[in-house]
Amino acid sequence: MGQLMTVIMLGAFIAILNQTLINVAIPHIMIDFNVSANVVQWLVTGYMLVNGVMIPITAFLIERFGSRRMFIIAMVLFTIGAVICALAPSFSVMMIGRVVQATGAGIIMPLMMTIILTVFPTEKRGMAMAMMGIVLIFAPAIGPTLSGWIVQTYTWRILFYLVLPISIIDIVLAFLLLQNVTKLSKVSFDFWGFLFSTIGFGGLLYAFSEAGSWGWSSGGVLVTLAIGVISLILFVWRELTVKEPMLNLRVFGYDIFTLTTIVGSIINMALFAAMILLPIYLQNIRGFTPLQSGLLLLPGAVLMGIMQPIAGRIFDRIGARLLAVIGLVITTITTWEFSRLTGDTSYAHVMLLYCMRMFGMSFLMMPVMTEGMNQLPRRLTAHGTATSNTMRQVAGSLGTALLVSVMSNRANFHMGNISNAVTTSNPFILSEVSQLGNGIAAMSGGSPETGTQIVIGQLYGSAMTESTINGINDAFVVATLITFVALVLAFFIRRARHPEEDEPLG
Repeated sequence: MGQLMTVIMLGAFIAILNQTLINVAIPHIMIDFNVSANVVQWLVTGYMLVNGVMIPITAFLIERFGSRRMFIIAMVLFTIGAVICALAPSFSVMMIGRVVQATGAGIIMPLMMTIILTVFPTEKRGMAMAMMGIVLIFAPAIGPTLSGWIVQTYTWRILFYLVLPISIIDIVLAFLLLQNVTKLSKVSFDFWGFLFSTIGFGGLLYAFSEAGSWGWSSGGVLVTLAIGVISLILFVWRELTVKEPMLNLRVFGYDIFTLTTIVGSIINMALFAAMILLPIYLQNIRGFTPLQSGLLLLPGAVLMGIMQPIAGRIFDRIGARLLAVIGLVITTITTWEFSRLTGDTSYAHVMLLYCMRMFGMSFLMMPVMTEGMNQLPRRLTAHGTATSNTMRQVAGSLGTALLVSVMSNRANFHMGNISNAVTTSNPFILSEVSQLGNGIAAMSGGSPETGTQIVIGQLYGSAMTESTINGINDAFVVATLITFVALVLAFFIRRARHPEEDEPLG
């Protein structure tokens, strides 16, 4: 039993660690590949989307091929993806590597849950879940700081080389120690459900991402959005009519499960977006080093890890509603405070806000999801877990894409306003620029024209910095509205009563 847990926990650890490592490195990847925030965020949103798509397929794969074979395949895919990312000569190649990685990671996480629920009796699952919780908390806690130190000292490519020896060791251990713990059966694969969900979620994500570059009214965005919506409608129809659905959407007939899944999805939208926006603000705008950026995120991750088991014990006594309301009040207030960043906001202030935000989030994740799952009968537990996790992953990727698009669009908007106000056709502005240019020329011994160009360049740089900060602030305003919607919905969460097996759906 101990050997089994060691193998699967090691795989889960590097899968989660790899995801948290890349967030701090994103500003450097933007520079190295000369891509915008709209483009680079695909490394995160694409990874999360593929994870979401793989979660429901994993149930079919485990039944068809067995837990041992699927774990080895998942780790091999993850390792191959890491090699591709480490050697990538261009952003496109790196994106391919991330998709390959995400395919493996998307299998590992639900496979771990399946193995724990299969191997451990009910009275010992608490211990196993606690061990899993340590992995889930430890990896995000050390990820940003480790990433910051590596990126600052060496290169972001080391982040992918770092996981290779651990992955290879885990593959060897899986071959030697891992045994099948699930029964094999020839279940049918819901191809059309898979196709409709992939096109639907992918279409929405692509539209949300490209809206930052093309604008929401552009033909490409509207067409992609329409294709995504139509595909999702077909996906819902397919899953409600097919005999063996990929995702049993009838779990949404349970009201508390539906409500908590919506609240949990909204929380993920706000959570993952901040992980992208803050490193861009800290490194690209404020000039903090990657290590400083990672250290800023570390206390919040540790605090969340400490608070989650405490929140779990409180949940057992009072349920999720009060915890969710308190957590979302804190999250909404701190998210709003992040919309007031300036070029002079202190490092300590940003760290305090992030810690408080993670403190609020710690009351939300486990209690909200558990409350919804408690309403489902045992026969629908697997379907509920897959559906809830899929919705959360997809919502996280869509939220990240949306808020990065908002940041880019609003930054361009603010830059346009500054350009309209500060123009060299304005006599006052022209006079001031000329005087500053002459002063620089006198000090440096250059020509007045050179001095004027230096002043114009500095003004442009300052305007870009100010516009980007304002764009990030506007994105956090939208994130505040998103969390406020979740706060309103949280008041309607009630204590779930676990139904009897013969209770009719709904």
